[in-house]
Amino acid sequence: MNNVKAIYPGSFDPVTYGHLDLIARSSKLFEHLVVAVLRNSSKNPLFNVEERVEMLTEGVAGFGNVSVCSFDGLLVDFARQQKAQAVLRGIRAISDYEYELQMAMMNRRLAPELETVFLMPDGKYSFLSSRLVKEVFELGGSVEGLVPQFVIDRLSQRVPKNGSR
Repeated sequence: MNNVKAIYPGSFDPVTYGHLDLIARSSKLFEHLVVAVLRNSSKNPLFNVEERVEMLTEGVAGFGNVSVCSFDGLLVDFARQQKAQAVLRGIRAISDYEYELQMAMMNRRLAPELETVFLMPDGKYSFLSSRLVKEVFELGGSVEGLVPQFVIDRLSQRVPKNGSR
C-alpha cells in the first residue's frame, strides 16, 4: 500500500494497547497514518479531546509516519481534507463487524474513492475496549498490561482513590 495515507478515527477514551497494536501494525502498511480523535458531543468522555490527543501523541512517539489530530463532522470530509485514500478500522468481534460494515458502506456511498481497511488486533487484545478499561479501573480493578502507564497515571488523577466514587 505504498503512497497510501490512512485515517484511523476513534474516540480513544482512553487509548489502549489494542489501539496501539493496530497503529504499530498499520504504520508498516501505510505511508502515513493519521490517528484522528473524534470530537463527539453526544458521548460523555472521561477525557477531553485535548487530553486524548496528548495521550495518543505520547503513545505514537516512536513512529515517524504517524500523526495525531482531532476532527469533527463527517469522516469522509476529514479524509478528503487530509488527502487520505483509506480509513483503518479495528475489528474485535462479529458485533464490531456488523457496525463497521454499515459505516464502511455509508462512507463508500458518500466517498467512493475512500477505501476502508479492517484490521484485527493481536488476539490478546481482542476483548479490550476503552469502555471496559474505564469500568474496571473505576471499580478498583487493575488495568496493568491493558493500557500504558501514562494512561494509568491519568486515570488515577481522574478517578479518585481508584474506585471510591
